Amino acid sequence: MTGRLNGKRAIILGAAAEGNLGQVTARQFAAEGAKVLVAGRHEGPLKALADEIGGAYALCDITDEGQLAAMVAKCVDSFGGVDLAVNCTGWGLLTPFLDNTREELEKMCALQFVGPFQFFQAVLREMADGGSLVQVSSATAKIMMDDHSAYMGTKAGIDHVIRTIANEFGSRGIRANSVAPGFTASPMTERAAKNPAVVGAFAKEYPLGRVGTLKDTAEAITWLCTDACFMTGEVVQVNGGVTLRRNPTNAEIVAAAKAAKAAREAG
Repeated sequence: MTGRLNGKRAIILGAAAEGNLGQVTARQFAAEGAKVLVAGRHEGPLKALADEIGGAYALCDITDEGQLAAMVAKCVDSFGGVDLAVNCTGWGLLTPFLDNTREELEKMCALQFVGPFQFFQAVLREMADGGSLVQVSSATAKIMMDDHSAYMGTKAGIDHVIRTIANEFGSRGIRANSVAPGFTASPMTERAAKNPAVVGAFAKEYPLGRVGTLKDTAEAITWLCTDACFMTGEVVQVNGGVTLRRNPTNAEIVAAAKAAKAAREAG
């Protein structure tokens, strides 16, 4: 690594699942010289990661305003301030539009709109001038995917909030951007990612010929947090060009999986 984040003090929320995007990003930040506080809802993985990278951790549910404030205070107490903040949380709900319940919608809004809004509020109250905020969005905030309306709508909404932050806090040199991965093998997509036919159904829609990796997304987040980045208020489409095309439909995914199963049985 090149020390692109030397001296930076970072919060990464959503790093409590082994091998998820938050953890991959935290390791890259630490390798680039940042002091990193990792946060989420499960203490065991957070403590292990913090010990591994020489950082700190905080238990934090993004839907709890008090816990968000305490997390930021822990970063300030541990490192003396906050320069970088990344929200990697999300809930990949897949439900047909007419089947979404009020309970699901309220939970989704709490997790992917109100929570991130208040996360960035809490961070900005302490963030040093010249800092950087990154929201993990999704290619589906721009292009379609079946049965994903609540997820897609809240991701698109918080992307627009990021633009307002960029506009309001640019005078302090603070940048705010989103990154939008497409289908990625991760703990959130573990079942689908283990099926080569499903992965292949997505990959054929990607101009670069493959689906993304967590490292692809973490690299984009890292660059957005470097002083070399002169970008704010944007959604960086880190998805191999899938937004130039489309996601496969449910019917196409099912057909690909059935065809692969039939081929295996025939062989």
